This record gives sequence, C-alpha cells and structure tokens, in this order.
Amino acid sequence: MRRSLKNPTRKFSADSQNLATLAQSLATSGSRLERRHWENLIDQNLEKLLGNNQQQAIDSALDHLFHTDPLAYEVLLDGVETSSSSCTQSHDGKVFKGLLLAVPIIAWTRYAIYSGQISAAQMQTVLAHLHGHIIAQGTHAALAPALFSIDQLPRSYCDTFLLTRRMVDAALHGKALQLPTELPETAPFLADTRYLLIAVAAEIKKPLLRWEEEEAGINTQLSRRSVLEQWQTQAGPNVQVLLPGCGIDLLLPDSYYVACREADKAVRPISLKAAVHYLTHSLSVEANQLSAIVAAIGDQANAMRVDEYRISFSLSSDSDVYYGVVWPLYDEESAEDETPVDVARRPGLPPPLSPLQQIVASLREAGVTKIQNADTVFSPEFCDDCGAPLFCDSAEEMVHAEMPEDVGQNTGHLH
Repeated sequence: MRRSLKNPTRKFSADSQNLATLAQSLATSGSRLERRHWENLIDQNLEKLLGNNQQQAIDSALDHLFHTDPLAYEVLLDGVETSSSSCTQSHDGKVFKGLLLAVPIIAWTRYAIYSGQISAAQMQTVLAHLHGHIIAQGTHAALAPALFSIDQLPRSYCDTFLLTRRMVDAALHGKALQLPTELPETAPFLADTRYLLIAVAAEIKKPLLRWEEEEAGINTQLSRRSVLEQWQTQAGPNVQVLLPGCGIDLLLPDSYYVACREADKAVRPISLKAAVHYLTHSLSVEANQLSAIVAAIGDQANAMRVDEYRISFSLSSDSDVYYGVVWPLYDEESAEDETPVDVARRPGLPPPLSPLQQIVASLREAGVTKIQNADTVFSPEFCDDCGAPLFCDSAEEMVHAEMPEDVGQNTGHLH
C-alpha cells in the first residue's frame, strides 16, 4: 500500500465524503460493468475538483481512506493519478486521448548534476529516440524543453492536471512549450534523478506506447524489457550529453506517476554507491576501511512504523559519522527482515529482498564489509540549525554527519 500523505488536520468536506464513498463502491464492485459505472462517476468528480483546484478535498479523501479502507484508498489514488496525468481533447474533428510521461534518468557524480533548459537541437534528438523506441507510431508528442529535478516537477495533482492538458494541447497543435524563466532551485546530491516530460496523444482506440501496438503481443522485440534495452543502448549516448560529468542509467519512460515512483526506488542503491565512491576518494581510504550503521526511522503518528532507513558512514577506526544517506520506503514496502515464504513469485526465481537486505547487499557490492544494524527504531530527528537529518553513530545516538575539517567539502549532499 502506498504511503499516506501526512496531514491529519485536513477538513473532511462533502466533496471528500463523496469521493471516499465512490471509491468504496468501486472497491467492492462485483463486475466489470459495475466497475466502469463507478469509475466514470469518480472520473467526473475528479475532473471537476482538479479543474477547480480543489486539492484539499482530494487529499482529505485520500487521508481518510488510507486509515479506514486501504483497498478503497488504492482505488481512489489510482483514479486521481489517472485523471491528473491523462485527458481527452478534440482536434480536427477527432477525439484524442493524451498521457503525460516521465522519462527518468538516474545520475551520479562528485560534482553538480545539471537541471534546467535544454537546447532545441538536444530536444529534437531525444524526441527522435522517443518516437523510435517508446511511443507508438502515428502519435503526436510534445517534449518539455528542460531537465527537471524532483523539486521542479508539479507540486500537486492539480498542477499536474493543468500541465498535462497544456502539454497535450501543444502536442496536438504542434506548438512549442514555454517554461518559466526561472525554475525552483534544487538541492545538490551525489546521486539524483532528472526527468524529461513528454505528452503523447493518439486517437481514441489507437495505442500511445510502443508495447501497446497490436503486434506487441506476438513480437518479443516490443515487450517492455526489450523496449527498455533498446532505449538504453540507442538513446543513452545522446542523453549522456545532457548530463556532463555524470554517470547515468536510463529507466523505462512510463506514465508520469509510475515512472517517478520507480525512479525514487532505483536511485536508492546508486546513492549508497555514490556515497562510498565519494568518501573513499575524499578520505583517501579503501571501501573496506569504512563502516556503515543502518538505523530504522519510525513514523511517530503511526505507532513508529518504519518509514525510512538512515545509513551512517564512518571510518572503521573512528566513531564519528562523516556522511549519511536516507533510504525511504515506498508503496507496500515493509521493514520486515524476512520475506514470507508464501510470497507470490515466478517458480525458480529467488524471493524479493526486504529493504534492509537490499541496503546490506548494496553496501557489500560497493565494498563496505563492516555493517551494523541499530537495534532501536528512532524518531525522525533533524538538525535545529540547518534542518539536515541526523544519523546514528556506533553508540546508537543520533548525531550530525560532518566531514573532517581538513577534507575539502563536496558541492553536493547525499540522499
């Protein structure tokens, strides 16, 4: 289950109650026809609320269902994400469906990861690769002229709703998109995600994406995995130009919210590896001379349910915490160490790793062999002066992570 938005004081209005009731009706529907009936009603209500910037009513309904009806919460969240990142528009006497896609790029470096405007020539090159590998033939598309950090993406469902419609309109009319002259500043990290945004439009009943095309069911070259491999191989060198001085990994472009969630998860192990790389070079040590402490951080409002892990880095010979990385948990992820034996998986495949197991595996892969797991679930503490998260030291006390004074400071931080 996806994590709740943390604002328990939102007003539960009549609009919120109506949304929650419709979501519960859809969650308990007994046939596809009935599901379509409730889906249509939810879509109509969300279209109105999103168009009128009624974000609070939507958030309140989601918060209420998260704590009272998890299945209905998932149903409503899916509806909100769909309504805000897709639309239908008329053009030249035809009806088109449009979808906002995010194109995630995981980047890591000891320096700065670029975000901001990209040139018209770079846009044309990337758009050609998207047409060649990702979006279906015969579609209209518009690419936003920038590389976005997470801080520069839409801040709410209502903002996404407006951006989607604006970009789909640009795709259908062949118009250039204009961005604000100044995008919000983004915090510098050693490993982070950059996003390209593209709107795709196609006539109703025609495919939007390459793996939706009719022959995709029988052509293995059009499966999602094959499309991703082609995208990484063919588009990688051109996307690399957008991020000088960085290592990059291209993820599969997908619907806006799905792609952003997958990128949030994918950047976590890379953040650990980037931290180890930075520390070994800055401190002139080998990775096996570092020690890591993994501390679970709990949500005080939800009986200390673990919402994230904080990984502290020290020298094996020193208890001072030099750096820290935050590993947040998403969706249905649990802090449980053991995966249930009855977990659904394909025969012959190993069971999925728990978050803690993933952290340990990533640290060992980076060369860190001394790993301590703190016994306590800590409250989410932050520095009173700078707001930075505090990290657990070897005595299991939460402290500020600081590099030695004689080591040159990096321009970035760590997740």
